[in-house]
Amino acid sequence: MSDSGSTKPVVVIRRLDGDAEARTCATLMSTSEPWVRFGRDFEKSYALIRDPSREVYVAVTGEAPSVVGFVVLVMQGAFVGYIQSLAVGDGWRGLGIGTALMEFVEQRVLREQPNVFICASSFNPGAQRLYERLGYRRVGELTDFMVAGHSEILYRKSVGPLSR
Repeated sequence: MSDSGSTKPVVVIRRLDGDAEARTCATLMSTSEPWVRFGRDFEKSYALIRDPSREVYVAVTGEAPSVVGFVVLVMQGAFVGYIQSLAVGDGWRGLGIGTALMEFVEQRVLREQPNVFICASSFNPGAQRLYERLGYRRVGELTDFMVAGHSEILYRKSVGPLSR
């Protein structure tokens, strides 16, 4: 939790550094929604975080840096620039860290590609509001994709088509 109440903390976003940070991210993922509902336990979360085909960035704060959030980015395949996972610790939500992670990754992607993609679960209206506030447009819906009875909403932020 932030030491200064609702004051925005000083956060640095950088590449994941080492196994301890990977374990912290996997713990955060495996104990948070929507991943709990998806059945993504620590081992599956850790495997995703350590997947060498993914780029993982962490939000750290404090003199002895502690991970307070992270983002997993896919820069290959059909949806280059796909934000696969984004999480912020419970005590750090509402302080702009999710927005900072999104903006950091957008800058990273848009240096190479004109589109950034992310999904939000239909049962996660907070994520949907964040993505829409940041200028993402809803471009599709995958019904019963991750969990029966719920959809994954595909969002896209674009500065142009793939072919110019």
